[in-house]
Amino acid sequence: MNAIKMITTGIVLLWLSACASTGPVLYPNSHYQSVGREVAEQDIAYCKQMAESAGARESGGAAGNVAANTAMGAGVGAASGAVGGAITGSAGTGSLVGAASGAVWGLLRGIFSAARPAQPSQAYANFVSRCLLEKGYDVTGWQ
Repeated sequence: MNAIKMITTGIVLLWLSACASTGPVLYPNSHYQSVGREVAEQDIAYCKQMAESAGARESGGAAGNVAANTAMGAGVGAASGAVGGAITGSAGTGSLVGAASGAVWGLLRGIFSAARPAQPSQAYANFVSRCLLEKGYDVTGWQ
């Protein structure tokens, strides 16, 4: 039972780390050097707020992707299980086993794909980058 708790805790921590937002990477040009890191961070926060106020959303959310992957895995598993069960003479049992194994596969796929850092939507990244450019910064990318 202890191993299950440890695995569950690890998965939850991985998922929560995926919720951390990404941000622009600024080139240390003369403007950045003159205002310093603290002011640059405040300007980034301001530009992110402006983007959200304009309707640009940072991302679709990792939880929705996990749920979609789980449902897709269950559907694919049920279909393949039904086909395998029909061949062996037990389509009902085959589809039940296939759905369960497909759902587990989809859940794990969703959890591990959520652990990767999410990239912001293109509209959001463009808005924030343009805002920072107008303030005098040079955005080299996002991470």
